[in-house]
Amino acid sequence: MKGLDLKIKDLVRVYRLGKVEVQALRGLDMNVSAGEIISIIGPSGSGKTTLLNIMGGLDVATAGSVRVGSIDVTSLSTTDLVEYRRKTVGHIFQTLNLIPTLTASENIELPMIASGAPRGKRTERVQELLNVVGLTGRSAHKPEELSGGEQQRIAMAAALANDPPVLLADEPTGELDTVNAKVVVDYLVKINKELDKTIVMVTHDPSVARATNRILRIEDGVIKMALTPSEAIAEEKAVSYIDQLRGRMIEVQAQLNQLDNDFRAGVITGDDYVAKRQSLKQLETSLREELQRMGVVT
Repeated sequence: MKGLDLKIKDLVRVYRLGKVEVQALRGLDMNVSAGEIISIIGPSGSGKTTLLNIMGGLDVATAGSVRVGSIDVTSLSTTDLVEYRRKTVGHIFQTLNLIPTLTASENIELPMIASGAPRGKRTERVQELLNVVGLTGRSAHKPEELSGGEQQRIAMAAALANDPPVLLADEPTGELDTVNAKVVVDYLVKINKELDKTIVMVTHDPSVARATNRILRIEDGVIKMALTPSEAIAEEKAVSYIDQLRGRMIEVQAQLNQLDNDFRAGVITGDDYVAKRQSLKQLETSLREELQRMGVVT
């Protein structure tokens, strides 16, 4: 199914953590044309993932509207949202949602089983999608037998299983090295061009963002700026490398603070907390060492 346009108007999302009220989105407006691929960038806590989750029917808005084609997502019932997630949007996450005991083919087939597709159609579709993501020779491999980049490409194929017109990708290259990140992004662009899907991608990586048609910057729960890839390059050149490192340090520290808050509020498990905190602390150490190498005292 070809891509649909997205129209978001006055979107507000308020969370309550105990007695504290957090306004993640503050009247956000955004339009995406059918068949367009865009990226959303912004600091940690700016509302990127919240926006994607509301668009994808994984979260509900406090106020405002989200329309995907002719569907008013913000007015759907719980039952209708399940159908919407099955047929209209495909989700690609940073944390791979592959079943470790299933093969690549079986992971791709799973969404079609949930939607009631007949066996013959499922088999044909799996082969088609393995070809799309360039992994026909890896169909019988389980996730642990695939590289990180290959696992993400299988996750992309699974997101396409029911032929949704819209793909939502939340940091799809966040856990990949530079080489695998480029491969994954190249396949996303290929899917956009060849299958005419509308793709909205959240990323913190400028090189990933530049592969899309437009780059939207979100800050404090609203879209502050829209850039073309060439405009983004020019803007990046205007910011020194040291400033970029300092900015990234601030983002990591904010992520650590948010992680602590989420753990105290019971939003994440102890195991997830330890794993994520360790990863962020390693990144923080690397950034600090790089700044010190350049003569900056931190």
